[in-house]
Amino acid sequence: MLLSIVIFLPLLGVVAIALLRGIGASAVKGIAMAVALLTFLISLGLYTGFDATTAEMQFQESHAWISGLGTRYDIGIDGISLWLVLLTTFLTPVCILAAWNSVEKGLSGFMMSLLALETGMLGVFCATDLFLFFVFWESMLIPMYFLIGIWGGERRIYATVKFVLYTMAGSALMLVGILYLYFQNDNSFALLPLYEKAGTFTHANLLFLAFFIAFAIKVPLFPFHTWLPDAHVEAPTVGSVILAGVLLKMGTYGIVRFCLPLFPDAAATYTPLIVTLAVIGIIYGALVAMVQPDLKKLVAYSSVSHLGFVVLGLFTRHHAGIQGGVLQMINHGLSTGALFLLVGMIYERRHSRMIVDFGGVAKSMPIFATIFMITTLSSIGLPGLNGFVGEFMILLGSFHGGAFSKVYVVLAATGVILAAVYMLWMFQRVMFGTPNKINAALPDLNTRELVVLFPVLLFIVWIGVYPKPFLSRMEKSVNVVVTKVQQETAPAMGHTKIKEVPRYARVDINKEAETK
Repeated sequence: MLLSIVIFLPLLGVVAIALLRGIGASAVKGIAMAVALLTFLISLGLYTGFDATTAEMQFQESHAWISGLGTRYDIGIDGISLWLVLLTTFLTPVCILAAWNSVEKGLSGFMMSLLALETGMLGVFCATDLFLFFVFWESMLIPMYFLIGIWGGERRIYATVKFVLYTMAGSALMLVGILYLYFQNDNSFALLPLYEKAGTFTHANLLFLAFFIAFAIKVPLFPFHTWLPDAHVEAPTVGSVILAGVLLKMGTYGIVRFCLPLFPDAAATYTPLIVTLAVIGIIYGALVAMVQPDLKKLVAYSSVSHLGFVVLGLFTRHHAGIQGGVLQMINHGLSTGALFLLVGMIYERRHSRMIVDFGGVAKSMPIFATIFMITTLSSIGLPGLNGFVGEFMILLGSFHGGAFSKVYVVLAATGVILAAVYMLWMFQRVMFGTPNKINAALPDLNTRELVVLFPVLLFIVWIGVYPKPFLSRMEKSVNVVVTKVQQETAPAMGHTKIKEVPRYARVDINKEAETK
């Protein structure tokens, strides 16, 4: 029952706010925060009760749902989904506190949408029934539609419609794939039995594409990325935080949960194309971010680049690369989420996101500048902060995996350099120089804002200094994915087969290095 409580407790908060109409704004915010915090605290039981020695699904629940369709309420988590569940429950109360004073109109609807969105996202990461997964996948569109469409910027309707149309186009393909698997799975939507049949499906290449395109749109992977900058720019601050922190990870999670383990031969066949798109996305996102005049759009395009790294890591089909890719999902949620929070905080003071309007902000807001610098360094992968661990493992796995040419790895590594260029140049223009009268009078961060940012900074430093607790719990689950994808024989970028990597050659920073 623990997992169901975590998933649906936010929905109870929605019902409570809806039934208590007429209560004041303080009561609405209090209910939303209490429910979100309680959900996070209960979800910590998933961490403490998780058995890191097994790759099996844990906290499983299975109940009859729509028997005539062969679908059940089947949920569970492994070492991959565990961290995405905890990231979701962690960021939701952070977002509620961040929006404490920024939302005036329709506060009840705003908080209800945010809590309903949390339930949808948690369901995606926990569902082990394909039909249930699809229901949660689609249900999160509704609250996100309202968050951007009602509380967004001037072009919010355009951005919202574009976001929904892109997502639904991919969902239609995924639904076709789900129905096809249903008939090949003895008229059942159960996911776990499908793993036993991996690599045996007819038309596996088409099935892989149906799922992958849906997930690539959600990531978004180049060239499916065009909806993302519009959605980020027009979304309210917390909408951007949730979008970057969690929603985009639904795409990369789908790749590692469905595409790789279910269709390993097809994944090998399409690896050259996908890696090419990932590397293009890394470089393209960085170059476009470099010329952005808007702080929020700059951070949005940086997401295209960073998530290209995640996709690259997943398709190394190597232990270090996939584990680094999963960890980088968490890292990106923390670092980019913090950047959007900081941009939102300075926007509330300056009512502008244009870089040209700033300069000398560090003199009037030294605490803000310090936290912004830490987050910036995290985003560019400075050793000692979380971004470095994930990117290092991805690049190392790319070299060791042998799934594609080393030229692609070198090209991807240039994305790290370009990230340093556009992030540090942005920081220089905003923080240094002689401030004008407006910027000189900007107040520094208040207590509430520090409370919002401190937990995020804590995890940024924690993962960078001591990532073992995060990596150890996902290791067994990643090993299962690696085992499946390394059994294929399809050619990949000039290689006929990925050789099994000797244990002593694998990257395992959870234990002492083993010698041959």
